Amino acid sequence: MKTDTCNSTLKTVAIFLAGILPGIAMAQQADLILENAQIYTPNGWEESLAVRDGVIVAVGNDEEVATLAGNATQVMDLDGATVMPGLHDLHVHPMGAGLSQFQCNFPQGAGREALLNAVAECAANREAGEWITGGQWDAASFGTVMHRSLLDEVAPDNPVSLVDISGHSIWVNSRALELAGITNDTLNPPGGIIEKNAVGDVTGVLRESAAGLVRGIVPPVSEEQVREALYWSSQLMLSYGITTYTDAGVGGPALAAYAELSDQGRLPQRINTCMMWRGGAFGGNDNGGMPEYVADRNLYARDRLRPDCIKIALDGVPTDGHTAAMVDPYEDSDERGILMVPAAELADLVTRWDAMGFQVKMHAAGDGAVRAGLDAIEAARNANGFSGRLHEVAHNSFVKMDDIRRARSIGATFEMSPYIWYPNPIIPDIVNAVGEQRMQRWIPVKDAMEAGALVVPGSDWPVVPGVNPWIGIETLVTRQAPGGVGETLGEAEKITLEQAVDMFTVNAARQVGRSHLTGSLSQGMLADMVVIDRNIFDIPVTEIHDTQVMMTWIEGELVYEAE
Repeated sequence: MKTDTCNSTLKTVAIFLAGILPGIAMAQQADLILENAQIYTPNGWEESLAVRDGVIVAVGNDEEVATLAGNATQVMDLDGATVMPGLHDLHVHPMGAGLSQFQCNFPQGAGREALLNAVAECAANREAGEWITGGQWDAASFGTVMHRSLLDEVAPDNPVSLVDISGHSIWVNSRALELAGITNDTLNPPGGIIEKNAVGDVTGVLRESAAGLVRGIVPPVSEEQVREALYWSSQLMLSYGITTYTDAGVGGPALAAYAELSDQGRLPQRINTCMMWRGGAFGGNDNGGMPEYVADRNLYARDRLRPDCIKIALDGVPTDGHTAAMVDPYEDSDERGILMVPAAELADLVTRWDAMGFQVKMHAAGDGAVRAGLDAIEAARNANGFSGRLHEVAHNSFVKMDDIRRARSIGATFEMSPYIWYPNPIIPDIVNAVGEQRMQRWIPVKDAMEAGALVVPGSDWPVVPGVNPWIGIETLVTRQAPGGVGETLGEAEKITLEQAVDMFTVNAARQVGRSHLTGSLSQGMLADMVVIDRNIFDIPVTEIHDTQVMMTWIEGELVYEAE
């Protein structure tokens, strides 16, 4: 830990020298020079940049930067390739994504036959009594009523638990219900729904906290599997040019694994982790456990690992289960969803986390939950003043305009969810639940930007099938499926390509408190950068999703190179 602190201090000094004493900073030879490139900078396109001790010490034309070359300098001719700042993804679930390698999975959008065939195949390769877990299903694609008996037929000897496309519901068979002690007489837990049919028969679909009744009895994975899942996911993100990410929901085992992998030098990215708050609908009020969060923050912190965020789930999702908290009723019922944390309790929590130096990330899909989250942030500002912590509401599928307009004044960030703002398998469920009219402002990125709010991206992978940020950048501009095909979703919320890139770079760097270090390529900044196979500003926007990352650098270290 002392070595990490020392290295961090040296980097700060180097950045200081490079930024305000360029004559001195540039007097020594560079470690690395990238030349004959198209370099995306805040001041336009440049040809070359030089790096020393992980810091960009010069950006300019080839002739200017070449003066910093010495005998030990590595000079790379990029043959016109494009260099951009490293990208950020501020909402991923790497452990879940990595563990999916060991589970029973089927493509998103799978129909009844494909799904049940996949489960039957998994059952054939399992011992009797062994759990079958996996996903991801959605009711619209399945096509018929989902009932536990269908899973009983294809996996009679195994408990089965399959997560839906949103990650907020599971579908289980009778064996799993039996092990969890769930019967037709079991009442809904706070913040959850045990679905039953017209005659009161449990269907096997469990939503929100009710899913925890089964999840809590599934045997835990091994420590080695946790480590390998995190490592695998981080490596995949490097291949897409993601140099900073936020794990949006971790517990003790994952934190320990992150720290261990960091100490081993296996995780080069800058990683922020949000520890899950398990009060409210997820286990009662645990305010007394706040000191434990402080201890974990300090115990597991590393130079590039910051466990200084708390994640609170405020609602569910605006699908057929109606668990997202909405201001107005759903289109097909009088329901308004579930707000999982009472307003007064939420305001108290956010105020106290803010005073303790934590950033708070709140899952809020419905406009009612978004409003509750903003109210809590405002309460914290009124109590504590501006602490410098940029609390955020995550997802923001629907947001009232009045709430968008007040976000900037209270220092609230909107973390929007790419890959969900274009047509995909979950959309029909959402349209049926909320109606066409509300879909006109689906994930209101443009509205939030025009109001001056800070807007950042979070994929929510593996809720989405992939973590490719270039898909997110393209579809922010088109609001269509990759390649510009099919219907346009929320057309009024299209933004420009430059705005989309800013979300993944400078905006995100500001949100994680590193705008003085990363997010742009200019003299004095850390050399977190990616080399890609095309200039995304010179091609049709509908081709951006095919962008290939050739190299990823973090602090001037090559951490990924395409074969």
